[in-house]
Amino acid sequence: MLLNLHYQPHDDMNEKKHIVVLTGAGISAESGVVTFRDIGGLWHIYNPMELASINGFRRNREAALDFYNKRRAQLATVEPNHAHKVLAALENDYRVSIITQNVDDLHERAGSTDVLHLHGELSKVTGMNNPNDRRCITTKPLNEPIVIGDKAADGSQMRPFVVMFGEPVPNITRAHNIVEQADVFVVIGTSLTVYPAADLINAVPYNTPCFIIDPNEIDAATDLGFTPFKDTACRGIDRFVELLNEL
Repeated sequence: MLLNLHYQPHDDMNEKKHIVVLTGAGISAESGVVTFRDIGGLWHIYNPMELASINGFRRNREAALDFYNKRRAQLATVEPNHAHKVLAALENDYRVSIITQNVDDLHERAGSTDVLHLHGELSKVTGMNNPNDRRCITTKPLNEPIVIGDKAADGSQMRPFVVMFGEPVPNITRAHNIVEQADVFVVIGTSLTVYPAADLINAVPYNTPCFIIDPNEIDAATDLGFTPFKDTACRGIDRFVELLNEL
């Protein structure tokens, strides 16, 4: 399907409507990114507490780094899909803020300029001692593995800049603040079972139009009155845009 890179705005005000989008694994799965929780996903193959928890990382850094290096290498082989590109194109006529549970950079590669990563970014690395210290956070090419002995700026062992099990989600408060400013709110490709991210749907202002795009029934959202598009991200995004034009 050809992408229409210019959508019509739907209000006569000078200020653009603010669309806030919460995305999860489902949007990136259509680009070929391996998911974690789906049937056949990584957590059905690996033990997350051994490879993706902070305690597991400390116990066996080499195995954990190997796990993340494989995820980083795989991310280098995929590209943004239609859904990523549509969200980026919406910035022509709307203010679009994306809050993503994904650790890939596909939103940015598609052209989105306001992306908040809740669980970190595989394209970046940091240090074990101070993972959220800006001085330690830097980009590293996806095809360059992180190895034992690589040092961050503070001298500690380098690690992926991702939130591991057992660590706080530092951007969650900022995410709540963004959701509270939404004129339109849409959830794409997440089952809303991962907390604290799943709780963001409760921060949407009263009477704000809300939508969810996912091939599965998501009771948490529909119970709150979200309009469901029971479809994949790449097909559902076009249905959302059609309805968005009528708001």
